[in-house]
Amino acid sequence: MNVCALALGLALVLTVCVARSPFQAVLQHSRIRGRTHGPNVCAMQQIKGTSKKYFTNCKQWYHRKICGKPTVITYECCPGYEKIPGEKGCPAALPLVNIYSTLGMVGASTTQMYSDRAQLREEIEGPGSFTFFAPSNKAWESLPTEILDALVSNVNIELLNALHYHMVSRRLTSEELKHGSTFSSMYQDAPVHIHHYSNGIVTVNCARLVKPDQHATNGIVHVVDRVITAISNNMQSIIDIDDDLETLRTAFAAAGLTTMLENEGHYTVFAPTNDAFEKIPRETLNRILGDPIALKDLLNYHILKNMHCAESIVSGTPMETLQGTMLEVGCDGEHMTLNGKAIITKTDQLATNGVIHYIGELLIPDSAKTLLELAESSSVSTATRMFVEAGLTPHLTGSEALTMLAPLNDAFKGSMTMTPSMRKLMSNHVLKEQLSSKALYHGQELETLGGLKLRVFVYRKNLCIENACIAAHDKVGRYATMFTVDKVITPPMGNIMDVLKADDRFITLVNAIQTAGMTELLNQQKVFTFFAPTNDAFNALPQDERNRLMRDPQHLSGVLKYHLGESMLVSGGVSSHTRFQTLQGEKLELGLRNYTVYVNKIPVADADLMATNGIIHAVNSIIRPLPPKVDREQSDGPAAPLRAIPASRADSRGFRNDDLFNKVLNSHSSKMISRRQ
Repeated sequence: MNVCALALGLALVLTVCVARSPFQAVLQHSRIRGRTHGPNVCAMQQIKGTSKKYFTNCKQWYHRKICGKPTVITYECCPGYEKIPGEKGCPAALPLVNIYSTLGMVGASTTQMYSDRAQLREEIEGPGSFTFFAPSNKAWESLPTEILDALVSNVNIELLNALHYHMVSRRLTSEELKHGSTFSSMYQDAPVHIHHYSNGIVTVNCARLVKPDQHATNGIVHVVDRVITAISNNMQSIIDIDDDLETLRTAFAAAGLTTMLENEGHYTVFAPTNDAFEKIPRETLNRILGDPIALKDLLNYHILKNMHCAESIVSGTPMETLQGTMLEVGCDGEHMTLNGKAIITKTDQLATNGVIHYIGELLIPDSAKTLLELAESSSVSTATRMFVEAGLTPHLTGSEALTMLAPLNDAFKGSMTMTPSMRKLMSNHVLKEQLSSKALYHGQELETLGGLKLRVFVYRKNLCIENACIAAHDKVGRYATMFTVDKVITPPMGNIMDVLKADDRFITLVNAIQTAGMTELLNQQKVFTFFAPTNDAFNALPQDERNRLMRDPQHLSGVLKYHLGESMLVSGGVSSHTRFQTLQGEKLELGLRNYTVYVNKIPVADADLMATNGIIHAVNSIIRPLPPKVDREQSDGPAAPLRAIPASRADSRGFRNDDLFNKVLNSHSSKMISRRQ
């Protein structure tokens, strides 16, 4: 089984290496998937409930979906081959006949019939070398009745001209249909526009080639999924003549983008209709229309750098806009989507310099939004409401250069009633300058609207401001930036001793600190992290052990210093296997499990109590050293055979955890005494 998988994988790699074009790569992948059914069999994916079929690529094959819809696998003869009764697969090459006869063999019999009516048959049966982009039978059925009637009522002119526009007077295989190329058609040399996408889709004037490379004696036939028409207008001309795009036309003119839409290019414009503009609050719309920078950003956000026909989209793909950010362009069944929403109302309005898709909603990029609008369009609805209730709306809707620290919804606990203290807290979530998280550095201080200075802490996997860590990418607005953070920021209200004295859970600890003579240390303006034992932690000790500890200042100092380190470590800075150096000299082992920090396997009961000279993490147990790790077998060889351990050695290594704790502390005390001497 593994050998088969390896062989198939190698075949797919070779396919990519030798394929001459994206379509050829997809075709060869379909051949590999179909070869178990015989020679020259291609695996096709058909969207359930429709007649739409695609040659399959790796991603579609494994997902079994196209445009989010499930597909069924069918097996058909690859282009240019046919079945022979009684034989497996498609062993026979199709007989080479002229283009007219080929049309009847490849599912384009309606095109064959109209070629007869328009007296084109003699031309495509005779000598020459042609490429015929032949509409399938279903393509003719899908043509609006009034257009079809106009064509067939004047077969010698209109129908003949239409068919000639589907023809090029040279043989062009799919490999020669390069992305962005144009070829002169046989109708007044009017150009046909080719796009050959990286996913293997090939289009001509946005019609998909559904049966490419059907060779004939006098050329080649590519069956397409729609009837194509000549293109004469650029994108600006289309916008100028469509009343549904009147507001867009005015906006493009105000932003100075008209010339770009008139010049050569291969753009995709998602054109908001008048109704789309009317859905935006009048105040917001007027602000953007009156701001040249915001307006240009908004319009460029609706324009892709490359041309994408609707048929080229088979799954969600991020695409870069002229504004510089990405749009998620995808599809849901028959509907093209933007950022996951089916808001496109009309597709593939072709121009000489691109394609226009009409949309029913205006897309406003972050760069055109106020700070309040950034928050309203993010998952911080509770914070947004609190900012408004705190009276900060003028700051969040104006042109001040600010940075909002917006906590996620689940960061808010308890009552959300707006009080003076809550109003002050929310003002301390807005910084007085516009910042980028990429420019923050460890130890930096950031001033808030409330007058406080918040500290920045940089860790290997997190970037934190006080106790809150940044939880999402920056959202950069017109004048200000929003950082989404994982907690409500609790600014320090005093030093470590002040915080401990103000919390009844630490009454015993405060007495212990005073007994150990460490009060002055914890009042210093250094930076400490204190895993602070609560009253419950001391009460959990046996009575006699607790009494001995509290009567021995030197021993007590060693225990407390084993809980204390001279560095700043918020809970967001803890990852798996974090080691923390204590003032006692040994290291603590920290980890994170189910959003809870563990220190030497003791869970932190309450993390991130901020102080001006450090941080406190409350623990409900006295932290003890972990037992020595048993030697593990070497990873690069077999384990050594076990040997008997002498009883004396076994006893010496078998002391209890409490004994280890006392031994570590006594060792440290001896070192301190010798240093004093």
